[in-house]
Amino acid sequence: MQTLLELISKTDEKSLIVAPEVCLTSFDYENIEKVVEFSHVANEALIKASKNKIIIATMIEKKDGEVFNFAKIFHNGEIVHTQAKARLFRFGDEHKYMSQGEDKDIKIVEVDGIKIGILICFELRFKELWLRLEGCDVIAVPAWWGVLRTQHYKTLTQALAIINQCYVVASDSLNKECSKMSGIIKPQGEVELNGNKPCLEVPYDKKEIATMRRYMDVGIG
Repeated sequence: MQTLLELISKTDEKSLIVAPEVCLTSFDYENIEKVVEFSHVANEALIKASKNKIIIATMIEKKDGEVFNFAKIFHNGEIVHTQAKARLFRFGDEHKYMSQGEDKDIKIVEVDGIKIGILICFELRFKELWLRLEGCDVIAVPAWWGVLRTQHYKTLTQALAIINQCYVVASDSLNKECSKMSGIIKPQGEVELNGNKPCLEVPYDKKEIATMRRYMDVGIG
């Protein structure tokens, strides 16, 4: 948490920040109750850190007695959007410890004039979910993506940016079992990779989205 807060504090105002999936606790199923309790601490800290910034983070917490992996958007001292992971990664036994969210909660949310969508890790593999986010300015993909499938993460996130003609912010864990392949992909498909830096920054220019959609008109408004 302290590492994340320190990195957030170093970003400029108006930054959009995407943390890797469950980066504050990992999938610590043996201590799931402690993980759930820590979500309250995380919520309070990120609410405070979100003044004049947009922060996207995921955390494991309970709702109505069930455990979910929630993605949240924090902005100006509020949680402005919450969605539960709708496609659980069964190879990682997520379904044994968490309940599944609903596809309908994967939607475009406008925050500070930016149309934002989120796909949590495994959700990236489902093309019908891409359609739900058509028209986004930025799609965030917080992930805990296996190192054996590193190329899949790189290819899918780049393709998502190209097909939706928007920015994609792919944030993967530096954990040894993960791809470590965080990157920011621009609307024309250009990729900036983090190179194992703690924080990758790329300027956001909404004109790049409009220019690409005019140049290669595929019907995205």
